[in-house]
Amino acid sequence: MTANTLLISQEDPHCVTSNSRQLNVQIAQEEVYSFFIEIVNKMSPNDVLRKFKAFFIDGLDSSYSHSIPGIYNIFLEHNEHEFRNTLKRCIYIIINTWKTNRKDKYIQELVNLFAIENLKTKTKDFPAANICKSWLENFITSKDYQEIKLFATKHDELSQGHWANRYTSYLLVAQSVNENNPIEQQEASRKLYRQIKDKFKFELAMYIARSQSAVSSTKRYKNPSILGDNVLHLIKAIVLKKGVFSHENIANIFIKQTQGQTLEQFKTSIEKYLFFSVDNQELVKSLRQQFAEDLYLWKKDFNQEIITKELFLRTCNRVIDCLITENGKEPSSLFILLLTQGHSLTLVILLLKTILICSNSRRHLEIKIAHLIRYYEKYPENECKWVINFMEIFNITFAIYAENVEYNLIKMGEDQSSNSQLNLDGYRVFSQMKVDRQR
Repeated sequence: MTANTLLISQEDPHCVTSNSRQLNVQIAQEEVYSFFIEIVNKMSPNDVLRKFKAFFIDGLDSSYSHSIPGIYNIFLEHNEHEFRNTLKRCIYIIINTWKTNRKDKYIQELVNLFAIENLKTKTKDFPAANICKSWLENFITSKDYQEIKLFATKHDELSQGHWANRYTSYLLVAQSVNENNPIEQQEASRKLYRQIKDKFKFELAMYIARSQSAVSSTKRYKNPSILGDNVLHLIKAIVLKKGVFSHENIANIFIKQTQGQTLEQFKTSIEKYLFFSVDNQELVKSLRQQFAEDLYLWKKDFNQEIITKELFLRTCNRVIDCLITENGKEPSSLFILLLTQGHSLTLVILLLKTILICSNSRRHLEIKIAHLIRYYEKYPENECKWVINFMEIFNITFAIYAENVEYNLIKMGEDQSSNSQLNLDGYRVFSQMKVDRQR
């Protein structure tokens, strides 16, 4: 198939009904998708790039164009939206296949094809070309194109530039579950998300090991957080909560004790569970009151229903909404209250305890984090330090508790401290791989 064969195969748009015209568009789209699926699996990357350019760009990159790629004729009935969807899916068909086959370096070349100088130059005697140029120009300035560029960025470059780039993995989660995105985009987003998470997890484990070794240079493995060397003390404080009263054990007890409860009883139980052992009692009092009011009003008509797996999940998702963002647009009042008063770790632990009783809420939590990033990314870094601090603590805590690396705190020698305050300097953190838990 070529761009020209697509052009020839289209019927005269004035001779068909609206429904049949739409059917023709769908048939043509499927032919294009099948074509790119075939060539990306058979041809070299350079040949795929040439074919792609012939389909979507050749003719539009000239100031004096009197022809347009044939594929545009499918959509010239003022259907820019369908053109955009077709272009996006073709791009993600290529990206997904190249990522699977570890040909990532060519993705940047695919992105570079859109660096076209002459899109703003219009042709007076060829209006169709002007329409096509404007469509392509709109695509290049769209959020869709910015999302595509993520897949061409090297891991080390993802954290450069704007502060929100450090948290790209959560934006990828949002892409991966958005049913309006092509299935290839959803799959590519999931793969890149996992790569970023695995890289952070590995770098954190290596940094911890090297930073505690007297014979190894800490420069060999960089600190994946931006919290500086103080991150090791934070990690020890997080890992310290082990043994009988570990977060995991308490979560398991909670799950067993709440079986058979009504929704009303469960709301009370989860409130007690979450705020149990929070140190600042003055903070707890105001938090619990606001949290309880928010949760009590949610699905009040179902309060006498016995808690089911579905209702358990939905309640945990609602807890996350109360703590992060209730409408997906701006942060919740509890989020602002906790962070502006310097209680980032408290909020992270509340979220962790929620995920430990309902691992299926992990994806919902990450999507809500993505909403937060989208909300705050319009602000400069110096105005978002408390949000960034929360994000760093969140990443570290969930890497320790919710991934497939087991962290343990081991006492090195006798603690000579005379007071009751635990001296974390006398302990070392050790990590080892563990069997993946289903999430």
